[in-house]
Order: sequence, then C-alpha cells, then structure tokens
Amino acid sequence: MMSPSERRALRIVIPSRFGSTRLPGKPLIDLGGEPMIVRVYSRVRRALPETEVVVAVDDERIADELRRRQIAFAMTDSGHQSGTDRVAEVARASGWLPDDIVINVQGDEPLVPVALLQEFAVFCESVPRFEMATVACPVRDAIQIDDPNIVKLVVDREGRALYFSRAPIPLCRDGRPAAVEGVFRRHVGIYGYQNAALQRLATNEPCELESLEKLEQLRALWLGLQIHVMHWPETPPHGVDTPEDVERILTMLKRQGHESIELY
Repeated sequence: MMSPSERRALRIVIPSRFGSTRLPGKPLIDLGGEPMIVRVYSRVRRALPETEVVVAVDDERIADELRRRQIAFAMTDSGHQSGTDRVAEVARASGWLPDDIVINVQGDEPLVPVALLQEFAVFCESVPRFEMATVACPVRDAIQIDDPNIVKLVVDREGRALYFSRAPIPLCRDGRPAAVEGVFRRHVGIYGYQNAALQRLATNEPCELESLEKLEQLRALWLGLQIHVMHWPETPPHGVDTPEDVERILTMLKRQGHESIELY
C-alpha cells in the first residue's frame, strides 16, 4: 500500500503563453539579462527546491530558451483559453494521480515572493479533503475597493471562499467604514488544485457568473468546489501586463540586485 505522501504528491506548473495582446512574446521579455519565464522558474525553484516544477508552453521559441537552460517543460495546445487548461493538460499527460496537489504559478510573476510560495505549499498540503486553494491579502487603500481590476472576495468562518467579484464586496449598507483593512480582501492569483478537481474544472464550460465577471474561479464555486483561502499579510508585487510593468520591474532589479530581491 502507498503511503499518504506517495498518494498526494505536490507538483508545480507554470503556464507560459507566447501570445499577448499588449506584450507579444511576453515570456521572453528580457529582465536584467534573463527572460521573464526563466526568472519566474528560478524563484519557484528557490522556494521549493525539492518539488517537481514544469513550465507549460505553447511555442517553440519559449521551449528553446528553456531547453538551453535544462528547465523542464511540456508543450501544450496553443488553443487553450486559460492557464488552468494548460496546467490541466500537463497533469493529464504526466499521469499524475487524482489526489496529487498541483500549484499554478503564473508565468508573468517574476517577483512572486519566495516566502509566499513556501507557505502556500504547506497550506495546500495541510487542508483536509483538499480540492482547491488560493490566496488573499488585505485591502488597505480604499481606492482599490471600486477598481474593477482588483478582484475582491469574501470567505466563510472556515476561511473558504463564498464569492469573488470585481465589484465592492461586501457592500456596506450603512456606509463604508473609514478603516477598510480587515473588512475587504484582495485576491492574489495563485491557485492550488487537487488534480481531480482541476480536471473537473477544465472539462466544464464557463458558467454565467464567470462569463459576466470574467473570473474563472467562479466556475469552481458554481461546480461546488471548496476553495480554501490562505491569508497573506502584504500585497505581492504586481505581475507583468504592460510595457510600464516591464520598466518598473527592471528598475527594482537594478536597484536591489538581480538575485537579492526577496521582498517578503
């Protein structure tokens, strides 16, 4: 009989798509002498050196850079609509077991905190009857509450997600409190999945709520999956979506040193 640890292995997949409307070839953008996807992989590997890490790619140009550095990758369908679909394909093709835990780290987060990845891995492994997990941090700036680009969430008493929205939630009927910290939570886009739940999510069509809010995690709630939410005390650095983001990260790298940025 297999031991519990053998039945529930931890894996990490970094989805990396070449095409981007605002930043074509985004994974290969040079950040201080290294392509962005290599910097993401390096931070994940530094955080969890004993864990299997696979980069899920859709283009030979990314594969060539990874192959040259002997970084494990898997070629996936270029037609996938989301990183989740790409991660699910890797899990299927690799023959990972239904109870294995698969963590999805976005390929455009070159400054993802090492400590956050470490704590999230422990969190996923510690949840009984684990299906899915993600991360939230406090909202400290009231202007973020009404920003549709900042996803908010509410949780139940066990720390499981009740809902995610681009709208201000919870709605404060009697007026918004002066101090918003402790009332509002901001979603951080790192996910952990039980492989069986990941496959269920990837094989179901988007639900109406997901289509309205453009939030894939609402499909998981609609399917009845439990999403456990880990609290993180700080807002992690923003990922790379625009040329301005590239300049911001280059400035941070130059100021603090390429490999010395731990942040928290």
